[in-house]
Amino acid sequence: MAIVNAQLKLTNVDILDPNASNPAPYEGTVPEGKSYAITNILVCNNSLTNAASFDMHLVPRGVTISDNVTIVVKELNLPPGETFTFDSERIILEEGDRITLIAQPQSAEPGALVGDTSLAATVSYLEV
Repeated sequence: MAIVNAQLKLTNVDILDPNASNPAPYEGTVPEGKSYAITNILVCNNSLTNAASFDMHLVPRGVTISDNVTIVVKELNLPPGETFTFDSERIILEEGDRITLIAQPQSAEPGALVGDTSLAATVSYLEV
């Protein structure tokens, strides 16, 4: 089993490859020749004082993100210190598929960079 962690931003974060390290054309997606079974997705609001919200998209290879088609979580509000767990369904992703998260608002925490939010995400997966 493997895990991937990333801080959510005001712009799209492709959680399986948050630094776009996979070779082209698989940046941000499940790498070529791989399939992943997603066992758990956690999103934690690490702020002590401010709520934050996020959207989550499951995006098949070659499909553009769309609130009408790919969204599975829309504007889920997390109070300070709360964690959302997505673990009741197993999701199988093939090469080129991706999980994209986008959050708001800008983090008010000391030392936060422009574009950062107070949400952190963790995905646990098995290669199948």
